[in-house]
Amino acid sequence: MSRLPPSITMLKVKIAGLGHYLPEHVVSSAQLEAEYGLEPGWILRTTGIAARHRALTETTVAMAQRAAQRALAAAGMTARDVDLIIAAASGRQQAIPCTAAFIQRAIGAPDGGSACFDLDATCLSFIFGLQTAAHLVAAGSYRTALIVSSEITRRSLNPREPQSAVLFGDAAAAAVLVRTPAGESARIVWEQFATHSSGADLTTIQGGGTLHHPNDPTTTPEMNTFSMQGTGVYKKAARLVSPFMEQFFAQTGWTRAEVDAVVPHQASGHALDLLTARYGFTPAQVVRNLAERGNCVAASIPLAFSEAVASGRIQRGQRVMLVGTGAGLTIGALGLVF
Repeated sequence: MSRLPPSITMLKVKIAGLGHYLPEHVVSSAQLEAEYGLEPGWILRTTGIAARHRALTETTVAMAQRAAQRALAAAGMTARDVDLIIAAASGRQQAIPCTAAFIQRAIGAPDGGSACFDLDATCLSFIFGLQTAAHLVAAGSYRTALIVSSEITRRSLNPREPQSAVLFGDAAAAAVLVRTPAGESARIVWEQFATHSSGADLTTIQGGGTLHHPNDPTTTPEMNTFSMQGTGVYKKAARLVSPFMEQFFAQTGWTRAEVDAVVPHQASGHALDLLTARYGFTPAQVVRNLAERGNCVAASIPLAFSEAVASGRIQRGQRVMLVGTGAGLTIGALGLVF
């Protein structure tokens, strides 16, 4: 077994529980093909997605509440144990206040008993949230952190760009983070992120900020929808991820074969295929739920993680790598012992 480089400072923190929630409504790719006038079978053939869940009546906070409660139950804890709540997602329930404050109230956490804030790094929000919480918990600033990613994409999709609109699904997932109890092996080994802002214009929602404010009469409805230059993102990420991976494994001291499970952002079938075709992993190592879940943005990684733990695919003591890309263009990875 490989050893960690002496420069690595591991964080003795443990994911005590994971939980997830999926909206009841399911939309098949055949339905979307009929809606967008696409050739039958085109979506599954080009994206690898057969179906996805869509929130019709659920709210961002209601979904977050269900996922958070399940994560707390898995950890054997209650909302009263939580003293930090991070809502890590690309979509907020409303502009002000932070979604995390509403989550505190929804799960019945004591008023004033926890600090709450939101974190947005699009598809990598959960990993950034986990990194942030891990350092705060390891430092003793907080005892129990709840990281929740809840995403509703339906109203942000652009029907004029069906190639991207068909990718997305809705979901919520949550994790409870604590300091690792004595005698247990759980830890975060290494976190690594890199943003290449030369790709910032490849994936956008122009509206919602001060540049194209909702009350500005020049802001069009289309500016409030998602736009992606899919080919440009794929080519840029494919070129950048390989050296990023080499640096990650040099820092952790792991070999690819020593990773028990790779939990990637479920961006698309082509993106997932690169993990085995180019980046040196075997199909058995890669956790995939894309076919029935679609791309759930920030909830994508924790949803796949939670489902893999629930099914027994990931066990305590195993080495897990969370990895993906997000708008920006940002690449991120986090290695942990579960």
